[in-house]
Amino acid sequence: MVRKRRSGSVFRKTGETSIEIHLVVDGKGKAKINCPLGFWSHMLSLLTFFSGFDITLKATGDIHVDDHHLVEDIGICLGDVFRQALGDRKGIRRFGFAAVPMDETLVHVVVDISGRPFLGFSIPVFKDKCGFSDIENLQEFCRAFANHACINLHLKLFSGENTHHICEAVFKGLGLALKEAAMVESTRILSTKGRID
Repeated sequence: MVRKRRSGSVFRKTGETSIEIHLVVDGKGKAKINCPLGFWSHMLSLLTFFSGFDITLKATGDIHVDDHHLVEDIGICLGDVFRQALGDRKGIRRFGFAAVPMDETLVHVVVDISGRPFLGFSIPVFKDKCGFSDIENLQEFCRAFANHACINLHLKLFSGENTHHICEAVFKGLGLALKEAAMVESTRILSTKGRID
């Protein structure tokens, strides 16, 4: 029996952002990211590579204000398209785990594709002298993604000082955990309720 290709597409346009995303769950880890935020393009490319998903993203937004709106809305769209691509979630492993070191940093990422959104974010918010924080944006991205994908997502920082390393470890770990959780290993729904929601 040939399994249906798990993929989805989402387009979202607001007064602040415009985002178009296509995702293939059973892909080859290929990213085509067109986003004006170089740092977040790098993070999304890491997520793509380590998840094995194929992600095509075109995003624009009011980055003259700051990065916040675009980062959050990309999280929303990625969550929506991931939920769409998984469909009824029949046969998936459901749970995924990853512990990722990045130089001085160690991050633990745990995912449950449960149908219920929750973000556990145990990473201190470091700010620079101007009050800016990549960690704040990371938290907003992860919250938006977890809420719209309808998953439980827990992130814990065990050690780390460099915010680039922390974000990179999170995105690598998220990719690995999602890859494991989305893997099809049976024909049943992994829930005693008989459904995931």
